[in-house]
Amino acid sequence: MRLASGAMTTVLLASDADWLIEEVRSALSDPGTIVNLVRAGADVREAVSTQAPDLVILDLQIGNMGGMATSMDLRLEIGAGRVASVPILMLLDRAADVYLAQQAGAQGWLVKPLDAFRLKMAAVQLLSGEDMRDDIVNDSGASLDDDSADLAGVETDEAEQVHPEETPQVT
Repeated sequence: MRLASGAMTTVLLASDADWLIEEVRSALSDPGTIVNLVRAGADVREAVSTQAPDLVILDLQIGNMGGMATSMDLRLEIGAGRVASVPILMLLDRAADVYLAQQAGAQGWLVKPLDAFRLKMAAVQLLSGEDMRDDIVNDSGASLDDDSADLAGVETDEAEQVHPEETPQVT
């Protein structure tokens, strides 16, 4: 996953969950991508300042300084001109956390459980300067929205799509 300029893409991941670190590294593994890691939200600001990543991925539930506080801290630092602007992708535990991601200034979010395709498409969208919203969430977790499917080149047929609000309920 290279930037349009052909340069290497640097991603900063902030998580203290080994399983999540492995999932993100696996999904974004590419000869053109470097995934750096910090295990505490309090370390993100310094890492952004010294590493100048192209994308920051924050786990909402990271240790001593959660993803929301970390994102807000970065937005304040960017606004003050102390660090360069960088898109933030927040990894959420449930759909109800979307409000937190919005308030924290994240440009994108995904609701866990993650899958490699959704994660890579989210990274591509954010690196392209677009926002990424994991908008369609149902009882079984998050699913891909039409915009992400279009970006990935997946053809969808409106007649074949199932919308949760249109699904008849069996009682």
